[in-house]
Amino acid sequence: MRRARAALARAVAEVSGRALGPYQSAVVRIGFAGTWLFFLLREFPHRAELYGPDGPWSQELAQRLLDSNGAFTVLTWSGSALWFETVYAVAVLASAGLLLGWRTRATSVVFMIGVLSLQNRSVFMGDGGDNVIHLVAIYLVLTRCAQVWSLDARRARGRGSATAGAAGPVLWGVLGVVFAYGAATGRFSPGWLAAFAAVWVVCGLWWLVDRREPEGEGRAVLDVLANLLHNAGMLVITAEVCLIYATAGWYKIQGSRWQDGTALYYPLGLDYFTPWPGLSALLAGSGTLVMLLSYGTVAVQVAFPFTLFNRRIKNVLLVLMMLEHAGIAVLLGLPFFSLAMIAADAVFLPTGFLVWTGARAAALRAAALRVVRRPERSPAGPSPAPPPPETGLRPDAALERGTG
Repeated sequence: MRRARAALARAVAEVSGRALGPYQSAVVRIGFAGTWLFFLLREFPHRAELYGPDGPWSQELAQRLLDSNGAFTVLTWSGSALWFETVYAVAVLASAGLLLGWRTRATSVVFMIGVLSLQNRSVFMGDGGDNVIHLVAIYLVLTRCAQVWSLDARRARGRGSATAGAAGPVLWGVLGVVFAYGAATGRFSPGWLAAFAAVWVVCGLWWLVDRREPEGEGRAVLDVLANLLHNAGMLVITAEVCLIYATAGWYKIQGSRWQDGTALYYPLGLDYFTPWPGLSALLAGSGTLVMLLSYGTVAVQVAFPFTLFNRRIKNVLLVLMMLEHAGIAVLLGLPFFSLAMIAADAVFLPTGFLVWTGARAAALRAAALRVVRRPERSPAGPSPAPPPPETGLRPDAALERGTG
């Protein structure tokens, strides 16, 4: 009993004492925000047909569906083109802000609102990748995904707090006005109204405590709550990825085309899924290669959830799955689906690899800055003196401090 209690106490202290996987959560944040941002920019010329007033899915049909399923979108608040353009522009800006980790608590909420609003406005425009973005956009609100590799982490190192500056209160003030308008006009269902109210109140309380008593007991209590929510969010993302691969693999096993190893042959012959017809024809012409890829896809997807406790095997299968999605992006012309799945897979990347990658990127950035700042050599004068040594933190030390 003593050992069990000690183990339980250590587990509780680990889960509540710090946000686990800060590098993995940062990669997930960057991956999903970047994927959605690139999608919105790519479809910018077609935005009105996809999600706006020019689409085949009319405002009336969208409202009838929302009344039946209780989904959330702000695009049905008004049918004007100006309102749609505003929401689309805010979704683009929120994606860029979340990608950079700028005022992440606020931008993660706006990012979620943008994703839900656009996707729930036209439910027939999405695919599997959009469903993953839809879910992860909600989970990211719960996480502390800007502890590293973000402008918030940089502000915390330079100014002592990630909430420093006036931009945060302004953003939350604007969000408060929007939430108040939605509540007063009955735009929110009771569940969404309670969720948005809780987020707004808790984040306002966090800002107040962080400004008044950053080292007090109130801040410690909020840190514990934030760590618990973060770790729960990361656990849900992990379970979601495992569930996606497990169900995909087991459903494939039941299909006759996957059983005889010919499943990949058929999409390679469809014009819609052949951006490179010559490459697709070359691959489809090899029956052995099609069979190996078909069986290998099923084997990797079914086996992956069972390898999480074996680090080496898990890492090998993780690389294979990322390569599989890269192949889907190139061969089948589904880049955003593949980017979304690769971003979801990143939750399993080893911490050591991410720290090394971040340190190398910081070193390359520092070297590039030194080259840019080096004065040009005069053709007639003496060589300039070398620049003084930098007084800031080393890149790896800065990353270590950024983990909080």
